[in-house]
Amino acid sequence: MNRRALMGAAAAAAPVALAVPALAQTDMPEVRWRLTSSFPRNLDVLFGTAEGIARRVGELTGGKFRIQAFPGGEIAPPLAALDSVQSGAVECAHTASYYYVGKDPSFAFFTAVPFGMKSRQFTAWWRLGGGKELGAELFSDYNCVAFTAGDTGAQMGGWFRNEVPTLAALQGLKFRIAGFAGQVFQRLGAAPTQVAAADIYPSLERGTLDAVEFVGPHDDEKLGFVRVAKYYYAPGFWEPGARLHLLVNKTAYAALPDVYKAAIETACNEQDSEMLARYDHLNPIALRRLVAAGAQLRFWPREVMQAAWNASNEVYAETAARNPRFKKILDAYIPYRNEQFQWFRVSENSFDNFAFPAAAAR
Repeated sequence: MNRRALMGAAAAAAPVALAVPALAQTDMPEVRWRLTSSFPRNLDVLFGTAEGIARRVGELTGGKFRIQAFPGGEIAPPLAALDSVQSGAVECAHTASYYYVGKDPSFAFFTAVPFGMKSRQFTAWWRLGGGKELGAELFSDYNCVAFTAGDTGAQMGGWFRNEVPTLAALQGLKFRIAGFAGQVFQRLGAAPTQVAAADIYPSLERGTLDAVEFVGPHDDEKLGFVRVAKYYYAPGFWEPGARLHLLVNKTAYAALPDVYKAAIETACNEQDSEMLARYDHLNPIALRRLVAAGAQLRFWPREVMQAAWNASNEVYAETAARNPRFKKILDAYIPYRNEQFQWFRVSENSFDNFAFPAAAAR
C-alpha cells in the first residue's frame, strides 16, 4: 500500500476517534435515575428543561448514566418534589425552592423574593457572591445537593377577573400566588393560596380564585387564563427573575463517579441559560396573541407598588427576627442586591429608559 495514502487514511480517521465520548471508552457503571418535575408536561419550557437535563446527561456519559424525567403528579405530587428527593423516593427533582417556604422561609431567596434580584443579578450572586455556599447549607439540611437549572426572567403580575385600580381593590381577593410573596399580599389585604400548575385554571374557572399568577405569556397562554380573566397585570415585582433548581439526593449523588457528577453540573449549566433564552424568545410572540385574544394589559398602580415595597421589608425584618438562617442570608442578599441595583441603574436602566420608548414610537 502507498505509505502516503496510509498516513492520509489514518489522519482522516483520527477526528472520528476523537469524536467518541471519552466515557464511552471506559468501564463506567450503568446508572438509572428518576427525576420528578413540579410542572406538567404541557408546559414545554418548564418540563422541557427537566427533559433537557436528562438528555444531556445521557449524551455526556455515552448513554451510561440515564435519567428519566416525569411530569408533576406522575410519580410524586408537584409540590412534594423536595420531600421525594429528601426521602430518597426519587434521586432528583426539578422544582422551585420557594414552594417550600413552609419548611423554611429561607428557600425563597433561591427562587425569587419580592423586589429581589433579576436573573443576571442572581446568577452573579449565586456563582460569585456567596449565594451558592449559602444555598448549599440550606439544601444540605434537607438531604439535597442543588444545581441552578433554569430561570424564567421577569414574570408578569397575573390574571384578574376585575381591575385593581387602587390598593383597596385587593381586599379579600382570592389570589393564587406562590412563595414568600403570598405573605406580602396577605398584608395588602388579599387572601393568597398556593395551587399546583395543573389545578390553577379549574380553580379560576370555578371562582375558587379571583386572580392567578404563574409565569408569563408563553405559559399563561398554554394554561388558558385569558378565557376566564381578561385583566393581565405587570410587573411581577415579587419575581423579577425566578430561578429553578435540580435537587439531587445527597446519598445518590455521593455514589456517582466524578465524571457523572460533572455531567450533571454541565447539563444544568446549559439548561440554566437555555430556559431564559427560550422565554425571552417566546414571550413577546405569545403576548401579541393574548392581546389579540382579548387580554387587557394593566400596570400596578403606584400605591400598590409602594405598599408592596413597604410590606416586603416588614416581612423580611420580622422573619429575620425569628429565623437565624433567614437573617444570615438576608444580611448577605440585600447589600449585594443594592449594589447590583446601583450598577444596573447606571448601565441598563439609563439605556432602557431612552431606547424602549424611542423604539415604540417608530
